[in-house]
Amino acid sequence: MHPAYSVIFFTTASGLGYGMLILLGVMGAAGLIAADRAFAVAAFGLAFTAVTLGLFASTLHLGHPERAWRAFSQWRSSWLSREGVAAVATYLPTGLFALGWVIWQETGGGFALAGVAGAVGALATVYCTGMIYASLPTISAWSNRWTVPGYLVLALATGSLWLAALARLFDVAHPAITHLPIGLVLAAWIVKAAYWRSLDNAPRASTRQTATGLGGEGVPVRFLFSPHSQDNFVMREMGYRIARKHAVPLRRTAQALAFGVPLVLTDLDMFWPDGPAALLTGLAVLSACVGTAGVALERWLFFAEARHVVTLYYEPRGQ
Repeated sequence: MHPAYSVIFFTTASGLGYGMLILLGVMGAAGLIAADRAFAVAAFGLAFTAVTLGLFASTLHLGHPERAWRAFSQWRSSWLSREGVAAVATYLPTGLFALGWVIWQETGGGFALAGVAGAVGALATVYCTGMIYASLPTISAWSNRWTVPGYLVLALATGSLWLAALARLFDVAHPAITHLPIGLVLAAWIVKAAYWRSLDNAPRASTRQTATGLGGEGVPVRFLFSPHSQDNFVMREMGYRIARKHAVPLRRTAQALAFGVPLVLTDLDMFWPDGPAALLTGLAVLSACVGTAGVALERWLFFAEARHVVTLYYEPRGQ
């Protein structure tokens, strides 16, 4: 599939923002994060900005972005519509929780309930985003049991990295915050590795024989003529292909940036708790930036490695 930059930005930014909102809602309500006003302004500001810009970017890939609002009416049958409804609904409880934290520096009582409700809404939104792709049987790389878990754990991993960086920056660091990325980034690495292994080992979901109903066992089906003599929309959007020799090093780079480097830097933070505050803060910020860049590359690969079944009809003649 053609990796549209607007969708890559959307899945990366919204995942980061919702991951932060989930962790802020749960950890803030549990009293694991100090009710510091400056930290809350920065954390909620970053989370809401990432979510809002990501959702806006998701409309840029549409043929008519001005009609995006119509998607809300199809929530009974469309995961895209459910995502939009969940995304908008999540603003209310998370906004109320942020208001209590910033204005009154209060995260307990009714505000705690709002925080947990917002975390559930954010989790549901990321789940719906993953299901948009996992529910497409025509794209075997997405119709995969690891797709939704990958979206969820990557959102939590990137959110935890930025939360730890802000906690260091505003001097509200707590082991529950600064050490959390180790577990979440490691979990994301395991899930993503399982996804790629599944992608590499899965048999081809459809062939020319099964798609056309022609031929038989051991009898190949070959097209005499191509469907089109020149490039068209289907070939541009669904026929994008990345060579295996390029995919492998790109996967390694994505793993190094999204998982390897953040794990090393977070481990340094954990085993050197009394180190210079400025250095530990710099390492946390660097870890968050590098990790986010790695996730963006992983998102690009998620789209670039996927093939729609319709591309069977556009392969070179004689294959």
